[in-house]
Amino acid sequence: MASYFLRRLILIIPTLFGIMLLNFIIIQFAPGGPVENTIARLQGIDVGATERISGGNQDAIDTQNNFISSNNKYVGAQGLDPKIIEEIEKMYGFDKPAHIRFFIMIKNYLTFDFGNSFFQDRKVIDIVLEKLPVSISLGLWTTLIIYLISIPLGIYKAVNDGKKFDIWSSVVVIIGNAIPSFLFAILLIILFAGGRYLDIFPLRGIISDNWDDLNNLDKILDYMWHLALPIFSLVIGGFASLTMLTKNSFLDQINLQYVLTARSKGNTENKILYGHIFRNAMLIVIAGFPTAFISILFTGALLTEIIFSLDGLGLLGFEAAINRDYPIMFATLYFFTLLGLFMNIIGDLAMTFVDPRIDFDKR
Repeated sequence: MASYFLRRLILIIPTLFGIMLLNFIIIQFAPGGPVENTIARLQGIDVGATERISGGNQDAIDTQNNFISSNNKYVGAQGLDPKIIEEIEKMYGFDKPAHIRFFIMIKNYLTFDFGNSFFQDRKVIDIVLEKLPVSISLGLWTTLIIYLISIPLGIYKAVNDGKKFDIWSSVVVIIGNAIPSFLFAILLIILFAGGRYLDIFPLRGIISDNWDDLNNLDKILDYMWHLALPIFSLVIGGFASLTMLTKNSFLDQINLQYVLTARSKGNTENKILYGHIFRNAMLIVIAGFPTAFISILFTGALLTEIIFSLDGLGLLGFEAAINRDYPIMFATLYFFTLLGLFMNIIGDLAMTFVDPRIDFDKR
């Protein structure tokens, strides 16, 4: 078993390198890089992220898009001194060939040196660490609550398959799955955050302004008070699929021969369910935990962060992609890819914990 996990750890290196290389190549073909954006600002025709998305100021957008040409570099910069353009390229590191830039980036990333943001004039690592608590809070608590609700609910639905509880709970699950989390978030704001009816929960941040003046208990309550609505909106939109996955996984196991054999030996239903079925049925559920956590942590909470004014990594990565802030883009990609690869290994360890019969060395 140890040799398997050692191989998995070693495999992280080429996997991470391949993912970074592929995304770096794709980025080279994306129009509107940091050099073009800076030139656009110098020309006074910069277009903000919101305008790019909404389609506002179309003339400015078209002009900015014309900065790149397959035959001519920075067409829109024809009126600028070439030395200024060279200085801009040098400032962003674009005076070097693409392959040199890539290997310099990887060399720095190996020591977790992510450089400085192009447009915030701060170290990327400081920006990421500043946003990390918000995303960790949303991702961790949402994933844990979803699993704590979905697994018992899915098991109980499987045991009572076709009965009244299974039918009406399926209706609730379908409704929860049908409503996007961001729409549910808006509904919660209207109902409980001063939108129209009650004004119980706050709308901004994960802590209050007077956080430092609170005692430990009040800090915990304040933290939970701020995260209640965002997490609730994410849980409602995320528990449905896991509940049905758990139910179907248990149903598959309940109808197998070994369960009938266990019943014929006089075992109680609880012993059969939790002593035999549980560890087999839970394997597929546990295997999906790393993906669920990373998804909620990085992408699933993006709109929720925007709606509730939570300044997390999802919003940071989105803004970096819109503004072509490459250091932040690749730093967040590197961080989440590395975290995801380690989480997959942890998922395998959890599977061996649930079912010790699993031997990955034989695979």
